[in-house]
Amino acid sequence: MTKRHGYALLAAILAVVVVLSAAIYIGVAADDGTAAKPAVASGHTSHDAAPASTGTWVGAWSASPVGAEPGTEPDGLAGRSVRNVVHTAAGGTSARITLSNLYGQQPLVVTHATIALADTADSAAATADTMRRLTFGGATAVEIPVGRQVTSDAARVRVPHGADVLVTTYSPTLSGPVTYHPHARQISYVADGDRTEDPSAIAYTEQTPYWRYLTALDVLSDDATGTVVAFGDSLTDGITSTVGANRRWTDALSERLRDAAGSGDTPRYSVVNQGISGNQVLAAGFGRPADNPSGLNRFGRDVLDRPNVKAVVIDLGVNDILRNPNQVDPVTVTDGLRTLVRQAHARGLRVVGATLMPFQGHRGYTDARDAVRRAVNAEIRAGKVYDAVVDFDAALRDPHNPRRLLPDYDSGDHLHPSDKGFARMAEVFDLKELKGPVPAEL
Repeated sequence: MTKRHGYALLAAILAVVVVLSAAIYIGVAADDGTAAKPAVASGHTSHDAAPASTGTWVGAWSASPVGAEPGTEPDGLAGRSVRNVVHTAAGGTSARITLSNLYGQQPLVVTHATIALADTADSAAATADTMRRLTFGGATAVEIPVGRQVTSDAARVRVPHGADVLVTTYSPTLSGPVTYHPHARQISYVADGDRTEDPSAIAYTEQTPYWRYLTALDVLSDDATGTVVAFGDSLTDGITSTVGANRRWTDALSERLRDAAGSGDTPRYSVVNQGISGNQVLAAGFGRPADNPSGLNRFGRDVLDRPNVKAVVIDLGVNDILRNPNQVDPVTVTDGLRTLVRQAHARGLRVVGATLMPFQGHRGYTDARDAVRRAVNAEIRAGKVYDAVVDFDAALRDPHNPRRLLPDYDSGDHLHPSDKGFARMAEVFDLKELKGPVPAEL
């Protein structure tokens, strides 16, 4: 080989290295919402990535990472395909997902991920012509460091409002424990091997009540102009709603907004659910990072970092009262809630706050705890906490005994609503209150 040919070959090799390096360099955000940092991904590029288009990125679905799934240390779900089923609150022409390794103790390597529309309700089967391979910085594989999350490239796929969407991931390596959301109220599926691009349900023989790794689905929407984030505890998580029926109050609110969109001053907003069962304003669970992180801890990630957020609905405080009776009084609860409101206002977000519903008859009830609840509600109703108020307490309490839920709205545990109760919660919203000015200070 001549010297000239040798230089030409070296130059060609370097050019290929530069192109490949650019293809595999992507930003991976910390799961606490801090600035993006680079991570390495590998794999083949896909032609399903969406080009620049018109529309507004909004949240179509979300779920907060809650903790490390028991029994998944250290293997995680190595060698298995996880097919999460989620229900959309908005439609769009392109979609992207967020995967979390917040509670992992080693990097999570995802070598394949897909998105598709479900063929039928409550099934792992996909409509074949909707299956799209997802990419991350142009690559089909991504490594998510411990404590981090990653958002995919946009995939060109028409996602209807009110659709069930299948998001499937495959990891071949040990990557435990699994970051999960335990009270999904939706059945998802698992298969052995890499079945990410398999549209059939045959291999998906294992069912799970959890959402794993997946924390968000966003769409480039042509029917919504912004996102409302519902931020709360089990009442928002919908822990007693019917499985697979999408009857949380957030689901019902989403339908109300869609039905009324364009009439009067009703905004065209999607609604995403960032409820965590057992969540508190002030205290978090055990571990590092803490499982079931406090409202103060997770507000940045779960609310402020959601796409195109216009308003937040906060329904928190009952668990602070039930679980910390010797440490919590009305002032500590309302001070914590005001801290959340200040953070929202700093981002220009309007805040609608919910009164705390009664729970007499629940095992944690005492007259002293109910007195704290009523004092918190008095501050909320007086306009000293939020920009606007949705009065869940007045809507669901028994008029003959205001310390209890009306039996028709009670799931049976005297704390959580029935499906009918969740529907009633959505009914009492003044939809126009989700849109409006943000005061400089309360």
